[in-house]
Amino acid sequence: MAGIPHDHYEPKTRGERWLHSRLPIVGLLYDTIMIPTPKNLNWMWIWGIVLTFCLALQIVTGIILAMHYTPHVDMAFASVEHIMRNVNGGYFIRYLHANGASLFFFAVYLHIFRSLYYGSYKAPREVTWIIGMVIYLLMMGTAFMGYVLPWGQMSFWGATVITGLFGAIPGVGEAIQTWLLGGPAVDNATLNRFFSLHYLLPFVIAALVAVHIWAFHTTGNNNPTGIEVRRGSKEEAARDTVPFWPYFVIKDLFALAVILAVFFAIVGFMPNYLGHPDNYVEANPLATPAHIVPEWYFLPFYAILRAFTGDVWVVIAANWLSFGIIDAKFFGVLAMFGAIAVMALAPWLDTSSVRSGRYRPMFKWWFALLVIDFIVLMWCGAMPAEEPYATISLLASAYWFAYFLVILPILGVIEKPLAQPATIEEDFNAQFQRPQRNAHYGAQATPAE
Repeated sequence: MAGIPHDHYEPKTRGERWLHSRLPIVGLLYDTIMIPTPKNLNWMWIWGIVLTFCLALQIVTGIILAMHYTPHVDMAFASVEHIMRNVNGGYFIRYLHANGASLFFFAVYLHIFRSLYYGSYKAPREVTWIIGMVIYLLMMGTAFMGYVLPWGQMSFWGATVITGLFGAIPGVGEAIQTWLLGGPAVDNATLNRFFSLHYLLPFVIAALVAVHIWAFHTTGNNNPTGIEVRRGSKEEAARDTVPFWPYFVIKDLFALAVILAVFFAIVGFMPNYLGHPDNYVEANPLATPAHIVPEWYFLPFYAILRAFTGDVWVVIAANWLSFGIIDAKFFGVLAMFGAIAVMALAPWLDTSSVRSGRYRPMFKWWFALLVIDFIVLMWCGAMPAEEPYATISLLASAYWFAYFLVILPILGVIEKPLAQPATIEEDFNAQFQRPQRNAHYGAQATPAE
C-alpha cells in the first residue's frame, strides 16, 4: 500500500533468499496478506472474499461442465441432460454453477451499493471503481452467454430478444447483430460463439480482479468513516490499521462459511428456485413463450429497457430532435446501458467533500430510496409489459437517473454534513471500546445494587 509504512517481507533462509532474488512471489503474497487494513471495517467489507470464492467456483465448475457439454443446436440440450443424469455428480456441479452465478451477482450488488454508500468511488479510488464497473459488465456478458448454453426455450428466446437490441443501433445495428449471431438469426453459429466467449471471459475477469486488487492496494482500503489512514510514520499508521492476516482473514472466512451454509442449502434443497421452468423445454424457434424474462440479476435493467415506450414524452422529444434516428427501441437500449454508465460516473457526479454516507443526513434518505428503487425495478422486470407495471417502471427508471445526474450533484452543494472523527483510531475507539467499558463497569456495579 503506497504511502503507508509497514514491514515488508524479508527472506530468512538461504532457499528463500535464492527464490526471492529470482521470483519474489513469496514477498508479493506476504505483502498482500499482511497489508495494513483500516481497523474499523464493518461486516459490509466481507463481500470481496465472497466474490473471489464465486469466481473460483464458476471457473472450476465451468471447466468440468465444458468437458461434457456439446455446443451444437442439435445436441446442446441433450448434453445438458446427459450431465444431469449420467455424469457422476454432474447434477451437483451444474447446480453449483447455475446457483453460483446468482450468488456472484447477489454479492456484487451488495459490494456495489456498499461502495456507493461509503463513497469508495471517490478520489483517489476512481480507477478502482471504473475497473470494478468493467468487471461488472463482463460478468453480465458472461452470465448472459452462459444462460443461452442449455438451449432451452428461455435460453433461445432470451438470446433472440437481447441480441435484437443491437439491431436497433442506427446505421450499423444490423451488421453488428449479424456479426454477433454469426448469421441472420440465433442458430448454431451463435451457440458456438457464446460458448467460446463464455469459457474465455471468466479468465479475463480474473485478470481484471487482480488489477482491481492491485489498484486498491495502491490507494489503500476505504473504510466506514471515509477518512484516510495516517501516513506520517509507521507508529501513526499502526494506530489506524491492523494486518489483514489474521484479523480480517478470519473474519472474512467466518462470514464466507455462514453464506456458504445458506448457499449449499439452496443448492441441495431448492436448486431450481431461481430458474425458469420454460428452460427445461428444448428450444423451439416456432413457439414463443408467453412471457420472456431474463435471470433475476438482469431484471432491473430489463425493466429500464422496457420502460421507455413510444408514447413517453422524452422518447418523443428524442425522436423529434434526432429527426427520427432515435426511436423507442434504440432509446430503451441507450437507457439500459446509460443506467450503468451513470453509476460508473459517480466519482465525478458526486460533488460532496465528505466521502462516507454515515455523515451525510440528507444523502442517507435519497440513498435508501435508491436501494428501494432498485428492488422495485427488479420486481417490474419480472412482470408483464402492461399497466400498472409500465408506469411504475418508468417512474423507477426516472428516479435512478435523477439520483445520479441531479440529486448527487445538488446534495454536495446544499447538504450540511455531520462532524467526522479526526482519525480512524478515534472512530474505532468510539465504536468498539466504549461499549466494552460500559459493559465492564455495569458488571462491576451489579452486585452493589
